[in-house]
Amino acid sequence: LVRPRSLDDLRGCLDLDPSLRVLGDGANLLVDDPGVAELVISMDAPEAKEAEIDAPSGLVRARAGARLPGLINRCVREGLAGLEVLAGFPASIGGAIMMNAGGAFGEIASVVERVHALDRRGNPVTLERREIPFAYRRSGLGRGALDLIVWEAELRLTPSDRAALDARRREIMEYKKSTQPMSENSAGCCFKNPVLSTPLPSLGPVGEKVGQRVSAGLLIDRAGCKGLAVGGARVSEHHANFITTSRDARARHVIDLMDEVARRVHAAFGVTLEREVVVWERGA
Repeated sequence: LVRPRSLDDLRGCLDLDPSLRVLGDGANLLVDDPGVAELVISMDAPEAKEAEIDAPSGLVRARAGARLPGLINRCVREGLAGLEVLAGFPASIGGAIMMNAGGAFGEIASVVERVHALDRRGNPVTLERREIPFAYRRSGLGRGALDLIVWEAELRLTPSDRAALDARRREIMEYKKSTQPMSENSAGCCFKNPVLSTPLPSLGPVGEKVGQRVSAGLLIDRAGCKGLAVGGARVSEHHANFITTSRDARARHVIDLMDEVARRVHAAFGVTLEREVVVWERGA
């Protein structure tokens, strides 16, 4: 595990292992029990967590390791709107951009103006917002055609009323506390909300929305998976798209439970669930 403090440090890590893995805040990550073979870099050094806010222009420059919750609070205090919709997300800026973090209230892609990164050969790459293929819970920046390591992002926020922003942030936080098991151990939502290709009358009106996304949690609940357990991992009774863990849980318990949940949902509805939680497995 290496904590780079500069772009030169990051290039040095790429020289050591071009296939290295990047650890953000780990909020949506599950590492399998045997670990991984590659070098892992963590954007946890103070220099990798810097963030500058220019309130008059609404420009925010944040390094990949900057923690999203703290940055949201700073922007709200400065009267800048755009990030408060992500209240309650325990992510780093780099991780949030890589996964296009978002939910019912918005996603980070809406405020990204520019991203500065390195490719796997250590070459600098700067992408404008229009060049980044953001989609639902993905950015297109990770493994694939681009395969970049984000070092810094420029976000463009909108000057707004501080009191109204703070009220909105608190409202979103209260909603999440009431609907999600935020006080328990989990890696966030397990599965992405799928798009229905055929009607599912058994779901009621939401099952008629072919071509639109339906709640993965609803499908998991209707498939009878709430409370289902493997070892120390259990499908949350509070929100079925969360798997919570006890102290004796192993990563493999969670992985096996996710596989079983996906199998039951497919058997019940013919819908294939795609993981939202990123799983690091040795050799994969």
